[in-house]
Order: sequence, then structure tokens, then C-alpha cells
Amino acid sequence: MKKVTGIGGIFFKSKDPKAATEWYQKHLGLDTNPYGATFAWYERPDSPQQAQTQWTPFPQDSGYFEKDYMINYRVENLEALVETLKNEGVTIVDAIETYSYGKFVHILDGEGNKVQLWQPID
Repeated sequence: MKKVTGIGGIFFKSKDPKAATEWYQKHLGLDTNPYGATFAWYERPDSPQQAQTQWTPFPQDSGYFEKDYMINYRVENLEALVETLKNEGVTIVDAIETYSYGKFVHILDGEGNKVQLWQPID
């Protein structure tokens, strides 16, 4: 079983997320939306299956993650991976949540950093 298939998102804390989003749009040409920016790509060169990576600034005082950043990893089978990680002694922070765009769970890495796992619903 593949555990991680790519980077699902880069999230970072910002003093002014709206201004940060506007700066990146103006100066670096990011095609922004209310959530930041979404980068589309293909799973494999020969694949018609499009995937995405999300880029999002969060408010500096956000409690969604503790450090100044959080990485979201794309995975193929979140339920099976969570069971494997539990058996390996990895801390699972919360229950799997399902939204129209995918399933999510948070874990702690070996240094206690919060990591988000995402199984997209394509």
C-alpha cells in the first residue's frame, strides 16, 4: 500500500492572510481564491486524472495547527493507513472527517509536529 502520493497542501500562519494572498497574486501570479490558491497537476504524465495542491495562509492566531506551518499529505486509503499508523504507535490526533472534497485526519510526527493526511474524493 502506498502511504503518501503527494503534497496535498502547504498551510502557513500569516499576520494578514488576505494581504498575503493578494501579495502572492500580484507579485508571483498565483491564481488565488478565498482559500488561497490551488495548483492543478496530473498524477502521472499519461494520466487524465487531475490532482491538486492547496496553498493557504492562515491567521497568525489560528489554533488549527501549532507551528508556523502545516503540511497536508495526499494518501490513497486513509482508513487503512490510520489503522497501520495506530499499530505502529503513531499518535492519531482526531477522528477521520469526511467532506465533499475528501477525508482528513491529523497525526503527530516523530517530533510532535501536527501533520494532516488527506484522501481526495475525485
